[in-house]
Amino acid sequence: MQVTIKDVAREANVAPSTVSRVIANSPRISQKTKERVRQAMEELGYYPNVHARSLANRTTQAIGLVMPSAATKTLQNPFFSEVIRGISTKAHQNGYSLYMTTGVSEEEVYEGVVSMVQGRRVDGVVVLYSRTDDKVVQFLQDSKFPFVVVGKPFSDSSHVTYVDTDNYLAGREVTKYLHQLGHECIAFVGGSQDLAVTQERVGGYKTALMEEGLPINESYIVSAPFMTTGGADAVKRLMSLEHPPTAVVVSDDMMALGVMSTLNEMEISVPDQMAVVSFNNLFIAEFSSPPLTSVEINIFGLGFEATNCLIEQMNEEATPYGKRVIVPHYLVVRQSCGGTAK
Repeated sequence: MQVTIKDVAREANVAPSTVSRVIANSPRISQKTKERVRQAMEELGYYPNVHARSLANRTTQAIGLVMPSAATKTLQNPFFSEVIRGISTKAHQNGYSLYMTTGVSEEEVYEGVVSMVQGRRVDGVVVLYSRTDDKVVQFLQDSKFPFVVVGKPFSDSSHVTYVDTDNYLAGREVTKYLHQLGHECIAFVGGSQDLAVTQERVGGYKTALMEEGLPINESYIVSAPFMTTGGADAVKRLMSLEHPPTAVVVSDDMMALGVMSTLNEMEISVPDQMAVVSFNNLFIAEFSSPPLTSVEINIFGLGFEATNCLIEQMNEEATPYGKRVIVPHYLVVRQSCGGTAK
């Protein structure tokens, strides 16, 4: 016999109308009641007709994910799988599915977002990057469509809701830490200069050098893709300099693995001849050789909080565009920098 809304209501000890509101993810229903009703639905094997519901309520119960261009390569970096895990967890708790762009160029990503929004395939969007002159963010703003950015926007940040780490502060802190360990020739390896995360971290790096009375050597600042190959190419450039650095701040753990692997091939000891500090504290950082000192930025939390902000927007819970959520960070010291492991 087919399970009905009335059966679910009886099991959860609520009115049938409450079950309908839970299915529609109404903000008027408490989280506790939603959980009780969803548990009853699961136990009884009740699966609402999503298509019929979306037609009736003009909602899709779907959240769009906007990946950087060349999504296939992007997903090779564990940062994105972890941030998507955070997004997925919060989305699942609130009855949303995920819809992902798949473009391999910036133009294809943009066209995919336009199609996603104008075709009403999603109720809101999470943009998983922040870069200069981004057509996607401008389109979402012009369309007055609910969206959240993971990363600080380059412009108009007071009118864009975003979730981020304080990358400027983190870049400043790790550079100062390396100087405290005795290093004066400190390099920086980051991603593309059109990414906000790169500019924020390199900005903190430069500030720390100035505060510590150290010169800013532009040849010590190298941009490369967020991949092991990018880190490998970057450190080869650095070590070819007449006066190579003795320490390097790397903007991503995958890049840092490429840095350390290449240094090992060059028979340059880490940390004795080159100290390495990185960002993201991916699970692989602990198991690298030597174990990698890295900034824990709570990638899962970035995705979870971004989705929470988006759901607030979609439910019109008086969350203004322009909300800023900063997820705390801290340095996990391991053997790659020569500091005391914690």
